Amino acid sequence: MHIDLNSDLGESLGAWTMGDDAAMLSIVSSANVACGFHAGDAAGILKTLRAAAERGVAVGAHVSYPDLAGFGRRNMDVASSDLQADVIYQIGALQGLAQVAGTTVRYVKPHGALYNTIAHDERQARDVIAAIRAIDPGLVLVALAGAPLVGWAREAGLAVVAEAFADRAYTPQGTLVSRREKGAVLHDAGLVAARMLRLAREGVVTAIDGSSVRIQADSICVHGDSPGAVEMARQVRAVLEQAGVAVRPFAQAAA
Repeated sequence: MHIDLNSDLGESLGAWTMGDDAAMLSIVSSANVACGFHAGDAAGILKTLRAAAERGVAVGAHVSYPDLAGFGRRNMDVASSDLQADVIYQIGALQGLAQVAGTTVRYVKPHGALYNTIAHDERQARDVIAAIRAIDPGLVLVALAGAPLVGWAREAGLAVVAEAFADRAYTPQGTLVSRREKGAVLHDAGLVAARMLRLAREGVVTAIDGSSVRIQADSICVHGDSPGAVEMARQVRAVLEQAGVAVRPFAQAAA
């Protein structure tokens, strides 16, 4: 048995520090690296990419709506031409920095509001799919497990990896509990690790109401900006490996 463990990195901006990239890169197998639209500056992104390359961690483009002030978590009704160009721009920028850092962008994982919107909004979903296919159809798309986006992307010819979230609560329908709701973000590292072991073994997580929800996922995300994120990721990996579940990237990291 094996599963990927990913985290959102490269999100520091100027004097503002977000997360602990160095520590997380010693734990995760894949790094979703900010592309400057919701967070991250060029020098910081390059530093994160170089660290990922040194550790053999696979790199993906963490593309977003243009929303630095809102950290990419505000919904936007973006015209198709703009959304496609924005996604292409972000991937291209990260590809250039990755080349200098000695690694390669292997996949795309949308961030925040864009991630949640395209999970179900077909128009914006197809815009993101079209943008990925335009710049590099070999890129893998990371999408919310069980969302319609998974089928749309596969129909369009993209490889898709379904993702579950270690530090987020689920509804009985298998969707993420809104961050506006109490209990949406989980903080108990031990509980989170046990949940993710059950997910890897059985394909099941416990919903916020106590019911069991079937989630088929090949990658687990621990948000890098969550309090205690490093310890949470460390415990998740340790519990998985102790149970015989190997942690490795779904996309082969560059040598």
